[in-house]
Amino acid sequence: MIETRNEEETRALGAAVGEASEPGDIILLRGHFGAGKTTFVQGLARGLGISDQVTSPSFVIACEYEGRVPLYHIDLWRVEQMDATTLEALAEYFGGDGVCAVEWPDSVPMDLIQEAVRIDITPTGDDQRSLSLDGAPPRLREVFERGAGVRKAVRGGAGAGRRNAPRD
Repeated sequence: MIETRNEEETRALGAAVGEASEPGDIILLRGHFGAGKTTFVQGLARGLGISDQVTSPSFVIACEYEGRVPLYHIDLWRVEQMDATTLEALAEYFGGDGVCAVEWPDSVPMDLIQEAVRIDITPTGDDQRSLSLDGAPPRLREVFERGAGVRKAVRGGAGAGRRNAPRD
């Protein structure tokens, strides 16, 4: 578990993960509304060499960015249940040549995300966040555990945000 003290540290951790990411990586981001998922993706984009401004795609579901590896930023906050068209589009992203960062992934069928990296983000203060990683290949786990200069948490694990959790 890593603790970040501000948004820039959260972005720096995302950038370190982005630098180590490879085509086909799927990163599922879980946390309450306002937890810092998009902030992490902004850093991820930086690490992938993307200079475009990254914003939450809540109203369009997916945004594509070009870098050394394409980034597909997917936000499923408004998707309660997958229809065939959305599933087909997700399968193309997940099997594609880029890195997929998925916010609110609870509605994605498990068969599409079995190999995905899971990052839970929990606010621990106004700007502080606790981030935990699960299911990552060694190259991403190593970078995450180094923490891009941020500190490792010393206290026990806080619970992950859930789709139906109260919004802050």
